[in-house]
Amino acid sequence: MSIKVLSTYCLILTSILKVEGQHKEVFNKQIKALDKQVSVLMSDRGVTKGVALEKIAELEDMLIEEEENMLFPADELYGSNWDTRWVDPFRADTTGFVFPDSCEIDCSSFIIPINNTLKITSVYGPRRRRMHRGIDMKLQVGDTVYAAFSGKVRIRNTERRGYGKYLVIRHVNGLETVYGHLSDWFVDANDIVRAGQPIALGGNTGRSTGSHLHFETRFLGQAIDPAEIIDFEIGEPYKDLFVFRNIKINGRNSNMYTSAESQMIFHSVKSGDTLGSIARRYGTTVNELCRLNGLKTTSTLHIKQSIRCGISRAPKTKAALPQGNS
Repeated sequence: MSIKVLSTYCLILTSILKVEGQHKEVFNKQIKALDKQVSVLMSDRGVTKGVALEKIAELEDMLIEEEENMLFPADELYGSNWDTRWVDPFRADTTGFVFPDSCEIDCSSFIIPINNTLKITSVYGPRRRRMHRGIDMKLQVGDTVYAAFSGKVRIRNTERRGYGKYLVIRHVNGLETVYGHLSDWFVDANDIVRAGQPIALGGNTGRSTGSHLHFETRFLGQAIDPAEIIDFEIGEPYKDLFVFRNIKINGRNSNMYTSAESQMIFHSVKSGDTLGSIARRYGTTVNELCRLNGLKTTSTLHIKQSIRCGISRAPKTKAALPQGNS
């Protein structure tokens, strides 16, 4: 058997040692098929020489492709953009980048990023005068935090007035996840991680008034409500594959994405409407309305003007969830 195949396979097996608790069982399933193939190929029983060589070549190609995907996750989608400054990698510059019309995202390998009883303390959405672009999961300082999908760490940084100690991981499936208010890290920038691997310890750093994990899912820089993808009552995706579509405004791409089941909500301005009253009506913020519509807080509204107010979301968790502390 090819030495390269065996060496790569051994590295995959060794990484299991980094996986704990219920996450280890899921991780084991991910390599079960690979383990079976290698075991058969390492013995000559029931496999002719020609078939064995062909299978070994297929396995080697698969491992090489997997290695490349992990080294350059979703590179074809992000256009080699590997900005290490901003959570939104396109915040500084989108020159020359073409946002796709749609993209299929495989969420089947999702792992809940905490190992204790799952309790959501704050949901995605407006909070006072700002947007809360993720969800908060209850944990204690020092609890282990795990990677939600396999990928590569793009940012490990500290933001004293925001995320605190945080990580951003870009995943092979095209999503990025953000883990905020950590107390410590197990990984560094450019490290490759696998779904269910311990990556950090929970904390209460940054703009936070109590220990919890702030968790975000993002696509091409845009925050997507994690509850649009994951059923947090059972800790699993609503389905394995999601299609994220570029919302069209007046026939043109808006570079804002939503799942196939969602659509943009519009409001036709009436006499007496203000940005504040519209924001309250649709459960959003003035700043978010300005972002969606290219307005300023001082902009004058006109009767019958069409205002984008947000996206109608796919079903979320059933229970009403409280606002949190970050």
